[in-house]
Amino acid sequence: MDFIDLKSQYAALRDNINARIQKVLDHGQYILGPEVKEMEQALAAYTGVRHCISVASGTEALLIALMALDLQPGDEVITSPFTFAATAEMIVLAGAKPVFVDIEPDTANIDAMLIEAAVTPRTRAIMPVSLYGQVADMDAINAIAARHGLAVIEDAAQSFGASYKHRKSCNLSTFGATSFFPSKPLGCYGDGGALFTNDDALAQACREIRIHGQSQRYLHTRLGVGGRMDTLQCAVVLGKLDRFEWEVKRRLELGGAYQRKLNAAVPELQLLTVKPDRDCVWAQYTVFVDDRDAVQAKLKAAGIPTAVHYPRPLHHQPAYAKYARAEDCPHSVQAAQRVMSLPMSADLSDPQQDEVVKVLATALR
Repeated sequence: MDFIDLKSQYAALRDNINARIQKVLDHGQYILGPEVKEMEQALAAYTGVRHCISVASGTEALLIALMALDLQPGDEVITSPFTFAATAEMIVLAGAKPVFVDIEPDTANIDAMLIEAAVTPRTRAIMPVSLYGQVADMDAINAIAARHGLAVIEDAAQSFGASYKHRKSCNLSTFGATSFFPSKPLGCYGDGGALFTNDDALAQACREIRIHGQSQRYLHTRLGVGGRMDTLQCAVVLGKLDRFEWEVKRRLELGGAYQRKLNAAVPELQLLTVKPDRDCVWAQYTVFVDDRDAVQAKLKAAGIPTAVHYPRPLHHQPAYAKYARAEDCPHSVQAAQRVMSLPMSADLSDPQQDEVVKVLATALR
C-alpha cells in the first residue's frame, strides 16, 4: 500500500497529462508559456479570486507574499510553530521575526483566541497554516488583522480545494499561498505553487517579484527572485483539473469514513476535529497516538506506511529556538509527540482503508 497513491492517479489521467505535456514539448515555451496563464485563470476561477500568480513552489509563494508587503528589519509575523519549517523560514528570510502562537489541541491549527495578545507595534502580518487540509478560523483572524491594520497570509500548502463557510481556501484573506508539490491535494510532478489575492497592487508586485523584480524586460523596479513556475508543471496541473472536483469529493468521503470507522473500532483514539463551518481535504489523515514509535513499527510490519507531520515544533528546532522559549506553545509540543498520519489519497480504496483501520485497532490494543 502506498502512503499517497500517485500511480493510480496518473493511470486515470494518463491521456490528459501526456497530451498536455506533449503540447508544451511541441511549442517549446518552457518558461512562461501559454499554459502558465491558462492555469492561473483556471485556478483563479476555481477559488473565486481575482488574481492567481503561479510561482516556483509553495515556499516561494510565502516568500513572495512577504516581500510584496515590503517588510522591514524587526517587523513581526505571527504564525504557528506546528507546521513545516518553510512557514517560519520564509518569515526570517524576508527579514522579519516569527512570533509563535499555540494551536488548538483538537484541530492542530493556530488558536485564533490567542493571536491578539501576541500583536505588538512591530506586527505586520498574521500567517495561519491550514494544516492537514482544514482552514483555521479565518473570520476571527481577519477581524484581529482589521483591528490592527495587518495583512493575513493563509499558508494553504495543504488545503487547496477545502472550504470555509462556503468560501474556498486561498480566497479568505490578503493572500492565499498554496503548493503543488506532488503529494498535495492538487500536485504537479515537481515543485510548483501559487499565490492568490484580490488586491491589484499586491498582485502586480508579486508578478514582478517572481521575475527578479522586473516591471518590464531588464527594468528592475523592486527586489525580486527567480520564482516562476515551469510551463511543464503548469501543464501537469491543467491535466489534473478535470478530475479535481471528484478528488476533493473523494477526499471528503474518505476522511469522513476514517472518522466513523476509527470511532467504531478504537473509540478511545483521539482524532482531529473538523469544525462544522468548514471541511478538510485531508492532505494528511492524521490521528493522535501514544507510544508512536511502537505503533508505527506494528503498522510497518503489517505493510501499512505512516508518517509524522511534524515530529518537532519549530520553536524546538535549532534554527528557530531563539524566537520562543522551549516551554511555550505546549499544545504544539504535545501534538508533535503524538501525531501520526495514515495512508490517504483520492485513490485509496475502501478495502485498503478497512485494512488500515483493522491493523491500527490491533496495534493499539
